Amino acid sequence: MVKKFEFSPVQENTYVVYNEALECSIIDPGCYFSNERNELKDFIAELSLRPKYLLNTHCHLDHVFGVKFIYETYHLLPHIHENEKEMLELAPIAALNWNLPFDAYKGEVIYVTEGEVIRLGEDALKIMFTPGHSPGHVCFYCEAQQFVLGGDVLFRQSIGRTDLPGGDFDTLIKSIREKLFVLPDAVVVYSGHGPETTIGFEKKNNPFLQT
Repeated sequence: MVKKFEFSPVQENTYVVYNEALECSIIDPGCYFSNERNELKDFIAELSLRPKYLLNTHCHLDHVFGVKFIYETYHLLPHIHENEKEMLELAPIAALNWNLPFDAYKGEVIYVTEGEVIRLGEDALKIMFTPGHSPGHVCFYCEAQQFVLGGDVLFRQSIGRTDLPGGDFDTLIKSIREKLFVLPDAVVVYSGHGPETTIGFEKKNNPFLQT
């Protein structure tokens, strides 16, 4: 099951993925304000969920606002791709440019690699390396339940920005075509901003990917 929260002035999507055993993973915690952090914490408490993983698709500022909070609350280390370490370190500086200062996480991280599987009980999230929006962007694909946590790679009828540090348009398009568009059409894409979509819909309707 997937629960979506929309957090911060940047309207970032934070996700909690959980199973019947009440284990959960927290993906891209973008909770900026204290009430947002309480909303996330209350949801987890109300369902008696047990957080097992803190996962980040990438480490742009809006996706890491709540990393330190999650670490301090649940003692979970962030799982990121090695190429995102610099983005994580630069996030507090970038945040000042957006007038969104925050208390950044500066501790240990766990690196993930393409093909690795994050297991939550009987459920599995497969890691796909999808750079272009950021240098170490990854997506988390649940084949059994036919959804992918896509971060800022693919949006409903749009794609992620490539004008930020480490971004590259051609690399992003390649990631979408070779990693996401090979998935079944019915796969639901939970994006880092905006509504969910499906692989099939984007193949037919995304203006950036028509040939």
